[in-house]
Amino acid sequence: MKKMILAAVGGATLGLVATTQLAGPVLAQETESNTSVYEQLDLFGDIFERIRSNYVEEVDDRELIEAAINGMLTSLDPHSSYLSPDAAQRMRVSTSGEFGGLGIEVTQEEGWVKVVSPMDGTPAEAAGIQAGDFITAVDGESVLGLTLDEAVTMMRGPVGAEIIVTVVREGEAEPFDVSIIRDTIKLTAVRGRTEGNAVVMRITTFNEQTFPNLRDGMEEQVAEAGGFENIDGIVLDLRNNPGGLLSQAVYVSDAFLDAGEIVSTRGRQAADGDRFNATPGDLAEGKPIVVLINGGSASASEIVAGALQDHRRAIVVGTNSFGKGSVQTVVPLSQDGAMRLTTARYYTPSGRSIQSLGISPDIIVEQPLVRADDDSEEAEDRPQRTEAGLRGALENDSLTEDEIRQIEEDRARAEAAAALREDDYQLAYAIDILKGLNALGPVAGME
Repeated sequence: MKKMILAAVGGATLGLVATTQLAGPVLAQETESNTSVYEQLDLFGDIFERIRSNYVEEVDDRELIEAAINGMLTSLDPHSSYLSPDAAQRMRVSTSGEFGGLGIEVTQEEGWVKVVSPMDGTPAEAAGIQAGDFITAVDGESVLGLTLDEAVTMMRGPVGAEIIVTVVREGEAEPFDVSIIRDTIKLTAVRGRTEGNAVVMRITTFNEQTFPNLRDGMEEQVAEAGGFENIDGIVLDLRNNPGGLLSQAVYVSDAFLDAGEIVSTRGRQAADGDRFNATPGDLAEGKPIVVLINGGSASASEIVAGALQDHRRAIVVGTNSFGKGSVQTVVPLSQDGAMRLTTARYYTPSGRSIQSLGISPDIIVEQPLVRADDDSEEAEDRPQRTEAGLRGALENDSLTEDEIRQIEEDRARAEAAAALREDDYQLAYAIDILKGLNALGPVAGME
């Protein structure tokens, strides 16, 4: 028994020594780390005091601290930032669907302001601002070196006031100025219309109105068409949609999926992850869907496109999307400010992250540039030779008046589709896909 006790004591002693030897370096590292942090904070305080006392002009302490906080956040990634009380209020207003400004979604790249996309029906779109443009100056003042929020603040102002932005665009040899009149931006999150036998739902942003607008708009368009039996399918147009609320992206995806994962988020810790799944019910009642995307489709738009693509519920058409695969959490702070912090990455149902890669369309369709071509116009004006135009051609006497009328209506629809190709080639292509799928009958997985 004595030996057993000794053995036990000896084992405990050895265990204590081993633990001490392992924990010692860890505690030392933590102490060194804390010392380093305190030294850096002392350095910050020293610099802060020197600026207050020695800078060539008097500075505002509050603005100086806010700039330091924002610098810390913006050094992390382009989407993390500090929101002053005014900026936080503007953000809350924008997610509700109405705000003042130019109507562009922007990010920051190498110090310059880059346009993710202009919003439909806004002054920026009317002025010709395009996705991918770089804004280098506002009213002649360079934005280089400013934070994104500072640059955005420069572009805000009284409704009705003119602003001159200097734009650098790929393919243009020199920067050029664009005049824009500020306006109150009232976003209609979803616009619906019918082209031929296709219902086109144009989703411009993901705010609190998006899913209700989509549901009501689809019901209206389908009712006008006389029911689902009279339409070929649905086009979800997400081009130049900069994104918005994650919850709305989940609702829109769920609207067309009966089951399965929509999107998952993964944070720094495993416990920070989340998973969103579809619930039964399909707003399109199994009709085929084509999703249109381009380089201006970002964030929530990419969640919807990725979910429907991975579940083979839709064909994705267009060009590669923007590639914003991160989730920002808005954390309220004291004095009514807020912090927008990137807290997770999101993944499509197949487990792929689209961060910096984007969603690749199933069918790549570029939007051709509209150019005047006198030769082609002359060719279009030239009359086409057909059998009916030949002298002495036999008449077709086998058709009834109803059949002739049906042929004329089909021809009119075909001509309207051809005209749409001139205005919006990508949309026309999407509608042609739906027409082809409908001609084949029920598609696997879309009955």
